[in-house]
Amino acid sequence: MNLVWAALIVLGVAAIAIAAMLLVRRGAPEGSYFEDGDRASGIFGVLATGFAVLIGFVVFLSFESFDTSRTGAEAEARTVVQQFETAQFLPVDVRARIGGELVCYARTVIYREWPRMESGTLGDSRNPWTLAMLTTLRTTDPRSASEQTAYAKWFDQRSDREDGRADRIHGAEGVIPLPVWIVLLLASGVIFVYMLFFADSAERALVQATMMGGVAVVITSTLLLLVFLDHPYATGVGGLRPVAMERALSQLRQESASGRDRVVIPCDSQGAARRA
Repeated sequence: MNLVWAALIVLGVAAIAIAAMLLVRRGAPEGSYFEDGDRASGIFGVLATGFAVLIGFVVFLSFESFDTSRTGAEAEARTVVQQFETAQFLPVDVRARIGGELVCYARTVIYREWPRMESGTLGDSRNPWTLAMLTTLRTTDPRSASEQTAYAKWFDQRSDREDGRADRIHGAEGVIPLPVWIVLLLASGVIFVYMLFFADSAERALVQATMMGGVAVVITSTLLLLVFLDHPYATGVGGLRPVAMERALSQLRQESASGRDRVVIPCDSQGAARRA
């Protein structure tokens, strides 16, 4: 989230709310528009409590989705490294190839999938190197006990990697449905309008401005927090970055450099397949 834009939005909404309150205050009677202040305060308490419960529930669900995306990205990256290590025990004819395809998988996540997640256009597309690795494994026939064990383990780790990837892309398109946003904005508007009826010409302008401005700042800030949590891969402060996969890619380079077999990498630095 861009903090500058967020601050400008909060200040702008607060300024509009304060200006509206001071404008209404000019023609307001002493003691506000309500004849029974206690009853009005009780109704406002019901409105505020309902809004707080709703927005608290949505924040909880949004943060849970945000955390799922973060932990999924970490689990996926960790599993890629584990698969690379397991691949060193596969038959020689596929060992170097499958290791290189794992490197390409990591590069694709960092340089091709992540930008699409930021824009919300990843959709249901798969990482092309997933199918490439399956095709490579079909060409081999593990015979020794260690090769068969590594072969079976590799597929178990593949399931773990796909689960991590599913969690990673879970929040890319947003998890808060449109009806919830409509209700939140409607409730915010109702609270804003209701606050205007507390305008009191006998109250000091500073007090009235502080009252309305405080409510506007809290509500606007909370809604912006929901926008941030609903788009975890947005650029700016706090957005999820491919740090875990970049770390995994660095580990793959180190392990391939110290390995006994030269890793064949069939892609360019951005993860796109090289032409044969």
